[in-house]
Amino acid sequence: MYIGFYNYYNEYNKNKMFTDKSSPIGDDLSYPMVFLKEYLEGNGHRVCTIDMDRIERFDAIVFIDYPTFKNEYFRSLVDAKYSNLYLLLLESLIHRPDNYNEGNHKYFKKVFTWDDRLVDNRKYFKINYSFRLPQSIGVEQDRSKKLCAMVIGHKRITHELELYTERIKAVRWFENNFPEDFDLYGIGWDKYIFRGVLGRLNNFDLLAKILKPHYPSYRGRVKSKKEILSKYKFAICYENAKDISGYITEKIFDCFFAGCVPIYLGADNVTQYIPKECFIDKRNYNAYEDLHKYLINMPDKEYTDYLNSINNFINTDRSYLFSAKYFAKTIRDEIANAL
Repeated sequence: MYIGFYNYYNEYNKNKMFTDKSSPIGDDLSYPMVFLKEYLEGNGHRVCTIDMDRIERFDAIVFIDYPTFKNEYFRSLVDAKYSNLYLLLLESLIHRPDNYNEGNHKYFKKVFTWDDRLVDNRKYFKINYSFRLPQSIGVEQDRSKKLCAMVIGHKRITHELELYTERIKAVRWFENNFPEDFDLYGIGWDKYIFRGVLGRLNNFDLLAKILKPHYPSYRGRVKSKKEILSKYKFAICYENAKDISGYITEKIFDCFFAGCVPIYLGADNVTQYIPKECFIDKRNYNAYEDLHKYLINMPDKEYTDYLNSINNFINTDRSYLFSAKYFAKTIRDEIANAL
Protein backbone atom coordinates (compact mmCIF):
# COMPACT_ATOMS: atom_id res chain seq x y z
CA MET A 1 0.00 0.00 0.00
CA TYR A 2 0.97 3.59 -0.59
CA ILE A 3 -0.51 5.60 2.31
CA GLY A 4 -0.66 9.38 2.37
CA PHE A 5 -1.14 11.61 5.41
CA TYR A 6 -2.11 15.22 5.88
CA ASN A 7 -2.23 17.23 9.10
CA TYR A 8 -4.69 20.03 9.79
CA TYR A 9 -1.69 21.98 11.17
CA ASN A 10 0.32 22.68 8.07
CA GLU A 11 3.69 22.90 9.83
CA TYR A 12 3.66 19.11 10.14
CA ASN A 13 3.25 18.47 6.41
CA LYS A 14 5.93 18.17 3.72
CA ASN A 15 6.93 14.99 5.58
CA LYS A 16 7.91 16.94 8.71
CA MET A 17 5.59 14.81 10.86
CA PHE A 18 7.73 11.80 9.96
CA THR A 19 11.17 13.34 10.40
CA ASP A 20 11.03 15.42 13.59
CA LYS A 21 9.89 13.69 16.79
CA SER A 22 10.17 16.91 18.81
CA SER A 23 7.33 19.31 19.46
CA PRO A 24 7.14 22.80 20.97
CA ILE A 25 4.51 21.56 23.46
CA GLY A 26 6.01 18.27 24.63
CA ASP A 27 9.05 15.99 24.71
CA ASP A 28 9.00 13.56 21.76
CA LEU A 29 5.33 14.36 21.20
CA SER A 30 5.61 13.62 17.47
CA TYR A 31 7.43 10.33 18.03
CA PRO A 32 4.31 8.19 17.29
CA MET A 33 4.15 9.57 13.74
CA VAL A 34 7.88 9.00 13.22
CA PHE A 35 7.42 5.44 14.49
CA LEU A 36 4.30 4.98 12.34
CA LYS A 37 6.30 5.65 9.17
CA GLU A 38 9.03 3.23 10.27
CA TYR A 39 6.43 0.58 11.16
CA LEU A 40 4.54 0.90 7.88
CA GLU A 41 7.71 0.84 5.80
CA GLY A 42 8.95 -2.15 7.80
CA ASN A 43 5.77 -3.95 6.76
CA GLY A 44 6.33 -3.23 3.08
CA HIS A 45 4.23 -0.07 2.66
CA ARG A 46 5.15 3.36 1.30
CA VAL A 47 4.41 6.54 3.27
CA CYS A 48 4.57 10.29 2.80
CA THR A 49 2.44 13.38 3.24
CA ILE A 50 0.14 13.94 0.28
CA ASP A 51 1.74 17.26 -0.62
CA MET A 52 4.85 15.32 -1.64
CA ASP A 53 3.33 13.32 -4.52
CA ARG A 54 0.44 13.21 -6.98
CA ILE A 55 -2.81 12.58 -5.14
CA GLU A 56 -3.97 9.83 -7.49
CA ARG A 57 -0.99 7.65 -6.61
CA PHE A 58 -2.13 6.93 -3.05
CA ASP A 59 -4.03 3.77 -2.13
CA ALA A 60 -5.32 5.32 1.10
CA ILE A 61 -5.20 8.78 2.67
CA VAL A 62 -5.35 9.67 6.36
CA PHE A 63 -6.29 13.19 7.47
CA ILE A 64 -5.16 14.13 10.97
CA ASP A 65 -8.06 16.11 12.45
CA TYR A 66 -10.99 17.08 10.26
CA PRO A 67 -9.56 19.11 7.34
CA THR A 68 -12.73 21.13 6.46
CA PHE A 69 -13.63 22.02 2.90
CA LYS A 70 -11.16 24.88 2.97
CA ASN A 71 -8.55 22.19 2.35
CA GLU A 72 -8.06 21.86 -1.40
CA TYR A 73 -6.89 18.24 -1.18
CA PHE A 74 -9.93 17.17 0.81
CA ARG A 75 -12.27 19.11 -1.44
CA SER A 76 -10.91 17.51 -4.60
CA LEU A 77 -10.96 14.01 -3.08
CA VAL A 78 -14.59 14.36 -2.01
CA ASP A 79 -15.53 15.73 -5.44
CA ALA A 80 -13.79 12.77 -7.05
CA LYS A 81 -15.64 10.38 -4.70
CA TYR A 82 -12.35 8.96 -3.47
CA SER A 83 -13.36 6.02 -1.26
CA ASN A 84 -10.30 5.28 0.86
CA LEU A 85 -10.25 8.26 3.18
CA TYR A 86 -9.50 7.83 6.89
CA LEU A 87 -9.65 10.30 9.77
CA LEU A 88 -7.42 10.46 12.85
CA LEU A 89 -8.94 12.66 15.57
CA LEU A 90 -6.48 14.14 18.06
CA GLU A 91 -7.71 17.60 19.05
CA SER A 92 -10.37 17.85 21.73
CA LEU A 93 -13.99 18.90 21.51
CA ILE A 94 -13.31 22.33 23.02
CA HIS A 95 -10.70 23.23 20.38
CA ARG A 96 -12.13 21.52 17.31
CA PRO A 97 -15.87 20.92 17.71
CA ASP A 98 -16.09 20.08 13.99
CA ASN A 99 -13.92 17.02 14.72
CA TYR A 100 -16.87 15.51 16.58
CA ASN A 101 -19.70 16.46 14.24
CA GLU A 102 -20.59 12.97 13.05
CA GLY A 103 -21.96 14.45 9.84
CA ASN A 104 -18.38 15.33 8.92
CA HIS A 105 -17.36 11.69 9.33
CA LYS A 106 -19.46 10.44 6.41
CA TYR A 107 -16.60 11.13 4.00
CA PHE A 108 -14.28 8.68 5.78
CA LYS A 109 -14.22 4.89 5.66
CA LYS A 110 -12.90 4.63 9.23
CA VAL A 111 -12.18 7.06 12.07
CA PHE A 112 -9.43 6.62 14.68
CA THR A 113 -10.10 8.39 17.97
CA TRP A 114 -9.40 8.39 21.70
CA ASP A 115 -13.07 9.34 22.30
CA ASP A 116 -14.70 6.35 24.02
CA ARG A 117 -18.15 7.75 23.27
CA LEU A 118 -17.63 7.13 19.55
CA VAL A 119 -15.74 3.84 19.49
CA ASP A 120 -17.78 0.95 18.05
CA ASN A 121 -15.03 -1.10 16.30
CA ARG A 122 -16.90 -0.84 13.01
CA LYS A 123 -16.38 2.71 11.83
CA TYR A 124 -14.75 4.19 14.93
CA PHE A 125 -11.58 2.60 16.33
CA LYS A 126 -9.79 3.34 19.57
CA ILE A 127 -6.37 4.93 19.60
CA ASN A 128 -4.82 6.88 22.47
CA TYR A 129 -2.29 9.63 22.65
CA SER A 130 0.79 7.46 22.27
CA PHE A 131 4.39 7.53 23.44
CA ARG A 132 7.82 6.02 23.42
CA LEU A 133 7.40 4.09 26.68
CA PRO A 134 10.57 3.77 28.77
CA GLN A 135 11.54 0.45 30.31
CA SER A 136 11.48 1.97 33.79
CA ILE A 137 11.51 5.21 35.77
CA GLY A 138 13.58 6.17 38.79
CA VAL A 139 11.89 5.35 42.07
CA GLU A 140 14.59 6.48 44.50
CA GLN A 141 13.76 9.23 47.00
CA ASP A 142 15.50 12.51 46.19
CA ARG A 143 15.54 14.93 49.13
CA SER A 144 16.59 17.82 46.88
CA LYS A 145 13.31 17.85 44.99
CA LYS A 146 11.00 20.82 45.41
CA LEU A 147 7.36 20.21 46.22
CA CYS A 148 5.20 21.06 43.22
CA ALA A 149 5.27 22.49 39.70
CA MET A 150 3.02 23.09 36.73
CA VAL A 151 4.46 22.88 33.21
CA ILE A 152 1.82 23.89 30.70
CA GLY A 153 1.09 26.45 28.01
CA HIS A 154 -1.30 29.23 28.98
CA LYS A 155 -4.43 29.71 26.88
CA ARG A 156 -7.94 30.99 27.39
CA ILE A 157 -11.09 29.55 25.90
CA THR A 158 -14.79 29.74 26.68
CA HIS A 159 -16.35 26.31 27.07
CA GLU A 160 -18.25 24.58 29.85
CA LEU A 161 -15.69 21.75 29.98
CA GLU A 162 -12.49 23.82 29.85
CA LEU A 163 -9.87 23.46 32.61
CA TYR A 164 -7.76 26.53 31.81
CA THR A 165 -9.63 28.46 34.48
CA GLU A 166 -8.95 25.73 37.06
CA ARG A 167 -5.24 25.85 36.27
CA ILE A 168 -5.18 29.57 36.99
CA LYS A 169 -7.10 28.95 40.21
CA ALA A 170 -4.41 26.47 41.31
CA VAL A 171 -1.58 28.84 40.40
CA ARG A 172 -3.12 31.75 42.30
CA TRP A 173 -3.85 29.62 45.37
CA PHE A 174 -0.23 28.56 45.72
CA GLU A 175 1.06 32.06 45.00
CA ASN A 176 -1.20 33.55 47.68
CA ASN A 177 -0.65 30.87 50.32
CA PHE A 178 2.52 28.82 49.85
CA PRO A 179 4.62 30.47 47.13
CA GLU A 180 7.75 28.62 48.30
CA ASP A 181 6.10 25.30 47.39
CA PHE A 182 5.19 26.00 43.77
CA ASP A 183 6.79 26.96 40.45
CA LEU A 184 5.09 27.65 37.13
CA TYR A 185 6.59 27.01 33.67
CA GLY A 186 5.37 27.17 30.09
CA ILE A 187 4.54 29.30 27.09
CA GLY A 188 2.13 32.22 27.23
CA TRP A 189 2.11 33.08 30.94
CA ASP A 190 4.14 36.24 30.25
CA LYS A 191 1.59 37.64 27.79
CA TYR A 192 -1.96 38.92 27.84
CA ILE A 193 -4.30 36.71 25.83
CA PHE A 194 -7.00 38.53 23.87
CA ARG A 195 -10.25 36.66 23.26
CA GLY A 196 -13.10 36.67 20.78
CA VAL A 197 -13.10 39.41 18.13
CA LEU A 198 -9.94 40.86 19.71
CA GLY A 199 -8.05 37.60 19.21
CA ARG A 200 -6.11 39.01 16.26
CA LEU A 201 -4.36 41.37 18.70
CA ASN A 202 -2.47 38.34 20.05
CA ASN A 203 -0.22 38.78 17.01
CA PHE A 204 1.09 42.03 18.49
CA ASP A 205 3.71 40.70 20.87
CA LEU A 206 4.66 44.02 22.44
CA LEU A 207 1.05 44.89 23.30
CA ALA A 208 0.46 41.42 24.78
CA LYS A 209 3.54 41.81 26.98
CA ILE A 210 2.62 45.32 28.14
CA LEU A 211 -0.78 44.09 29.30
CA LYS A 212 0.48 40.80 30.71
CA PRO A 213 -0.85 39.59 34.10
CA HIS A 214 1.64 39.11 36.90
CA TYR A 215 2.41 35.53 37.95
CA PRO A 216 5.11 35.63 40.66
CA SER A 217 5.55 31.85 40.41
CA TYR A 218 6.43 31.97 36.73
CA ARG A 219 9.91 30.63 35.94
CA GLY A 220 9.85 30.80 32.15
CA ARG A 221 9.71 28.43 29.21
CA VAL A 222 11.30 25.00 29.18
CA LYS A 223 13.31 23.04 26.62
CA SER A 224 12.51 19.70 28.22
CA LYS A 225 9.51 18.90 30.39
CA LYS A 226 11.26 15.82 31.72
CA GLU A 227 14.29 17.81 32.84
CA ILE A 228 12.12 20.27 34.78
CA LEU A 229 9.54 17.84 36.20
CA SER A 230 12.27 15.52 37.50
CA LYS A 231 13.20 18.27 39.98
CA TYR A 232 9.77 18.15 41.67
CA LYS A 233 7.93 15.57 43.76
CA PHE A 234 4.50 16.49 42.37
CA ALA A 235 3.07 18.28 39.36
CA ILE A 236 -0.36 19.76 38.74
CA CYS A 237 -1.43 17.99 35.60
CA TYR A 238 -4.82 19.07 34.25
CA GLU A 239 -6.10 18.25 30.79
CA ASN A 240 -7.44 21.06 28.62
CA ALA A 241 -10.94 19.74 29.25
CA LYS A 242 -12.70 17.68 31.90
CA ASP A 243 -15.16 14.79 31.88
CA ILE A 244 -14.47 13.62 28.31
CA SER A 245 -14.19 9.83 28.33
CA GLY A 246 -10.86 8.62 26.96
CA TYR A 247 -9.28 12.07 26.68
CA ILE A 248 -5.93 11.26 28.28
CA THR A 249 -3.07 13.22 26.72
CA GLU A 250 0.67 13.51 27.18
CA LYS A 251 0.35 15.58 30.35
CA ILE A 252 0.08 12.72 32.84
CA PHE A 253 2.72 10.69 30.97
CA ASP A 254 5.18 13.60 31.02
CA CYS A 255 5.02 13.33 34.81
CA PHE A 256 5.39 9.54 34.78
CA PHE A 257 8.48 9.62 32.59
CA ALA A 258 10.12 12.24 34.83
CA GLY A 259 9.56 10.27 38.05
CA CYS A 260 7.13 12.93 39.26
CA VAL A 261 3.75 12.11 40.79
CA PRO A 262 0.91 13.80 38.87
CA ILE A 263 -2.05 15.59 40.43
CA TYR A 264 -4.56 14.79 37.71
CA LEU A 265 -7.84 16.25 36.53
CA GLY A 266 -9.42 15.46 33.20
CA ALA A 267 -10.91 12.28 31.76
CA ASP A 268 -13.81 11.05 33.87
CA ASN A 269 -12.80 7.41 33.24
CA VAL A 270 -9.05 7.79 33.68
CA THR A 271 -8.85 4.82 36.08
CA GLN A 272 -10.22 2.57 33.35
CA TYR A 273 -6.82 3.03 31.68
CA ILE A 274 -4.40 4.10 34.41
CA PRO A 275 -4.40 2.56 37.92
CA LYS A 276 -5.56 4.99 40.60
CA GLU A 277 -2.38 4.22 42.58
CA CYS A 278 -0.32 6.04 39.91
CA PHE A 279 -1.64 9.56 40.49
CA ILE A 280 -3.39 11.89 42.91
CA ASP A 281 -6.95 12.43 41.78
CA LYS A 282 -7.82 16.12 42.15
CA ARG A 283 -11.51 15.19 42.29
CA ASN A 284 -10.86 13.91 45.83
CA TYR A 285 -9.86 17.39 47.02
CA ASN A 286 -12.40 20.20 46.74
CA ALA A 287 -10.08 22.70 48.45
CA TYR A 288 -6.45 23.36 47.51
CA GLU A 289 -5.74 23.73 51.21
CA ASP A 290 -6.64 20.06 51.71
CA LEU A 291 -4.58 19.00 48.72
CA HIS A 292 -1.55 20.93 49.97
CA LYS A 293 -1.82 19.36 53.42
CA TYR A 294 -1.85 15.93 51.83
CA LEU A 295 1.25 16.69 49.76
CA ILE A 296 3.39 18.13 52.54
CA ASN A 297 2.43 15.43 55.04
CA MET A 298 2.84 12.44 52.75
CA PRO A 299 5.14 9.79 54.28
CA ASP A 300 8.17 8.74 52.27
CA LYS A 301 6.81 5.23 51.88
CA GLU A 302 3.54 6.45 50.43
CA TYR A 303 5.40 8.62 47.94
CA THR A 304 7.61 5.71 46.93
CA ASP A 305 4.51 3.57 46.52
CA TYR A 306 3.21 6.03 43.92
CA LEU A 307 6.49 5.83 41.99
CA ASN A 308 6.52 2.03 42.17
CA SER A 309 2.94 1.93 40.91
CA ILE A 310 3.90 4.14 37.97
CA ASN A 311 6.88 1.93 37.21
CA ASN A 312 4.72 -1.19 37.40
CA PHE A 313 2.09 0.33 35.11
CA ILE A 314 4.67 1.19 32.46
CA ASN A 315 5.94 -2.39 32.57
CA THR A 316 2.56 -4.11 32.24
CA ASP A 317 0.22 -4.77 29.32
CA ARG A 318 -2.07 -1.94 30.48
CA SER A 319 0.38 0.65 29.19
CA TYR A 320 0.59 -1.00 25.74
CA LEU A 321 -2.58 0.87 24.71
CA PHE A 322 -0.52 4.08 24.99
CA SER A 323 2.49 2.79 23.07
CA ALA A 324 3.54 4.00 19.65
CA LYS A 325 3.49 0.38 18.49
CA TYR A 326 -0.20 -0.08 19.38
CA PHE A 327 -0.97 3.22 17.66
CA ALA A 328 0.86 2.21 14.47
CA LYS A 329 -0.43 -1.36 14.40
CA THR A 330 -4.05 -0.28 14.85
CA ILE A 331 -3.88 2.21 11.97
CA ARG A 332 -2.06 -0.22 9.69
CA ASP A 333 -4.35 -3.17 10.42
CA GLU A 334 -7.62 -1.28 10.02
CA ILE A 335 -6.55 0.29 6.72
CA ALA A 336 -5.27 -3.04 5.40
CA ASN A 337 -8.51 -4.80 6.42
CA ALA A 338 -10.59 -2.20 4.61
CA LEU A 339 -8.83 -2.37 1.24
